[in-house]
Amino acid sequence: MIKDKIDTASRHFENKFHKKPHLVRSPGRINLIGEHTDYNEGFVLPTAVDKAIILAASPNSGHQYRLYSVDMDEYLEIKSSNLQKSPTHWANYLLGVIDQIKKMGYEVPGFDCVFGGNIPIGAGLSSSAALEAGLAFSLNHLFQWDIQKLDLVKLSQKAENEFVGVRCGIMDQFTNIFGLPGKVIKLDCRSLDYEYYPFDFKEIQIVLYDTRVSHSLASSEYNKRRHQCEQGVEVLQQYGSNIKSLRDVKLSFLESVKNEMDSLLYKRCHYVVSENDRLLRACEDLKNKDLKSFGDKMYQTHQGLKNEYEVSCSELDFLVHLTMDQETVWGARMMGGGFGGCTINLIKKENVDAFNHQIEKAYLRKFGKKLGIYQIKIEKGTHII
Repeated sequence: MIKDKIDTASRHFENKFHKKPHLVRSPGRINLIGEHTDYNEGFVLPTAVDKAIILAASPNSGHQYRLYSVDMDEYLEIKSSNLQKSPTHWANYLLGVIDQIKKMGYEVPGFDCVFGGNIPIGAGLSSSAALEAGLAFSLNHLFQWDIQKLDLVKLSQKAENEFVGVRCGIMDQFTNIFGLPGKVIKLDCRSLDYEYYPFDFKEIQIVLYDTRVSHSLASSEYNKRRHQCEQGVEVLQQYGSNIKSLRDVKLSFLESVKNEMDSLLYKRCHYVVSENDRLLRACEDLKNKDLKSFGDKMYQTHQGLKNEYEVSCSELDFLVHLTMDQETVWGARMMGGGFGGCTINLIKKENVDAFNHQIEKAYLRKFGKKLGIYQIKIEKGTHII
């Protein structure tokens, strides 16, 4: 399917601009474990996937950025001297990247860009980071700036933070640039140190079940959880001078001061501290090829997100519950910010089709909605085609 997207992007580019483009594949990402830990300076365990955006780009001889979204069938021309936020939402992810590169002291000449892909929008696979990091990578290649990979990551994150106005962490852009086939990345969101772990189980298929719901609570509750974690840190700092974030808190210490904390703040903190600990143990499971223990930890994460962090919803809980006690499924949990989006599931390859059919029927019967189903492969990060 991605070959079709490559052909489509190339054809549209040649029809519009009458020249051959440079082609870049920029992937989406999933996160196997480590949810809501990134903004608490903790650990995450993401990987780049086979759902991707294809960017076809080339310099032009003018002073304009000419941009075309294949999927939206929308075309924009922006003068390089008049870079400002656009009412066309998707354009801001690209313009934000140009803005950041200019702030780094580079002149960004005029260029043409056509893009399209097969990353499902709103499913939590981070199509926005794929667009940002994909363009940053493309321009770096086109104009031979030699910007280092980590700097491409940072400028792409800043584009979303400052130009688009979304306070995302660094995980999505990092995974987009640093992903490797058959590997997941243990990323330290404080230091940006990282380590690859194998995830090449031939008998397992990663499947996302998309609830196709997005509750209005998502963004406001996300900000609220961030604030509650910050409040928790302020309380804990009274009892431990070395605490800068929840990353610095051990479970034993948290238990020792439990009675000094508001019960709600304790629940939020307990989930985050447990999740960091769980992720580090999950990495050992991967080293030992112990998929059962890894899958058990995914279920524990879901329970924590549901009961302590309270960011799940009935649709997500229903899908995870259906997988429990099934020999076919090794592990499952909600993935992402919460209140909708996808569950991530590790399913025995030989049983995937039958189980997909079973869970699709059950979801339609319960909620009257068609379930989105995406079978995922681990692929390498952004690269030239």
